[in-house]
Amino acid sequence: MGSGPLSGVKVVEFAGIGPGPYCGMLLADMGADVIRIDRKGARGGSKFEISSRGKRSIALDLKKPEAVETALKLIEKADILQEGFRPGVMERLGLGPDVCLKRNPKLVYGRMTGWGQTGPMALAAGHDINYISLTGALHSIGRPGEKPVPPLNLVGDFGGGALFLAMGMLAALVEANKSGKGQVVDAAMTDGATSLMAMFFGFQAAGIWHEPHGTNMLDGGAHFYDTYETKDGKWISIGSIEPQFYALLREKAGLTDAIWDQQMDRTKWPEMKTEIEAVFKTKTRDEWCAIMEGTDICFAPVLSLTEAKDHPHNKARETIVEVDGVAQPNIAPRFSRTVSKIQGAPAINGAHTLEVLKDWGFADGEVDALKKVEAI
Repeated sequence: MGSGPLSGVKVVEFAGIGPGPYCGMLLADMGADVIRIDRKGARGGSKFEISSRGKRSIALDLKKPEAVETALKLIEKADILQEGFRPGVMERLGLGPDVCLKRNPKLVYGRMTGWGQTGPMALAAGHDINYISLTGALHSIGRPGEKPVPPLNLVGDFGGGALFLAMGMLAALVEANKSGKGQVVDAAMTDGATSLMAMFFGFQAAGIWHEPHGTNMLDGGAHFYDTYETKDGKWISIGSIEPQFYALLREKAGLTDAIWDQQMDRTKWPEMKTEIEAVFKTKTRDEWCAIMEGTDICFAPVLSLTEAKDHPHNKARETIVEVDGVAQPNIAPRFSRTVSKIQGAPAINGAHTLEVLKDWGFADGEVDALKKVEAI
């Protein structure tokens, strides 16, 4: 049994890509027993699939009724089910919410999709870039006069999808432990990404957010909140919003002219941006780090994934660790008493089928019968 605040919680995860496995990884890191149901015969699983760590994999041929029944028997004993198929897929498999909740009335049934379970777009294909396009998030990210810039797939898949699914399922689990009743959690990436934009909706309503991207305080429009190239072609980031932080920036960067007194004058930002760009190109990134890092300027070097492993702060907190030769994020968040940890290596497809069936109470005869019909 895993260690962490979710120790003892049983999760059935239907195999998927991207945000689904990542959500399951978070639960596994916190000690949940996450059983991933893979398609029998599917090849996959390696030490590089970090989001599969700490789980166990059972391979089933869900085209066979015996395999569906096996999945339902696992679900009967689970606290949480999570799936990320298009609406209707689980129902066609015979594993929809009505069936599963009838077998396990306390089950938390987590569903994550891009568009949600309902709405005119619900059945359409899509990816992160499409989901955040519909929310206003993608429109808000980019340089003035240039096209919007995809922020990897962090905002839709992982921020708006996986994290909201995890939060929703755990909230439903808390409630189910009080009421004895499960429920369906509909986590749409469009909903989650829109929720992440709450502050900016407020800014717009207050008249302090301009829709052209790259012209606002937090989107790179302001000279005191942006990234800058240094003499050696590397980059630094500045976030000196508050007056006392801005004053320290001026001091350390030698910004003494009167124009710098007008921090919040949007009309001056382009001119100040040009001037401060020239200032930062006078020194290397390491030289600016020696001057500014660790101060209240709100400064950091812009590090690559490779560089991030070796930064003293990340090393001190063991934020990035190496498992089987693969650098990867350590657990997050951290708990003072029920300490989480990486529970094990990434699951190889079907590697734990017999082990899981035994651990979850299947008799030898049941397992033999499943083998006979090639359901497992």
